[in-house]
Amino acid sequence: MTQPIPNPSSGQSLTPTSEERTWAVLGHLAALVAAVISVGWLSFVGPLVIWAIYKDRSAFVRQAAAGSFNFNLAVWAAIIVGWVMFFTVLLIPVAIIVWIVAVLAGIWFHVRAAMAANRGESFRYPWSIPVLH
Repeated sequence: MTQPIPNPSSGQSLTPTSEERTWAVLGHLAALVAAVISVGWLSFVGPLVIWAIYKDRSAFVRQAAAGSFNFNLAVWAAIIVGWVMFFTVLLIPVAIIVWIVAVLAGIWFHVRAAMAANRGESFRYPWSIPVLH
């Protein structure tokens, strides 16, 4: 799931700087922080802001923030599906399971991605809706 970021001009891997690693870690963890602060509603804002700032400055940070944002869209989709199931009343138990899986997967994969970014490695989220690149 982790891989180095290739250098488009030489085809070799680039080692991200300490600052790039820090911003990439923040790109992954910003979703969790925003989710806690907004009770889950704004988890996509942090990665989106970091992506907008660093999209032309650092491929490493851009990829980290875009991956985090795209993964958050998939988590949001799962939570919305859970709400639809919840309102059907018969599927309330399934909705609760979907919510638990979505929240735990969100925490697990964001923490793993942040740890990979701290090591200077990129992380590929298992589920994502590719909107940002």
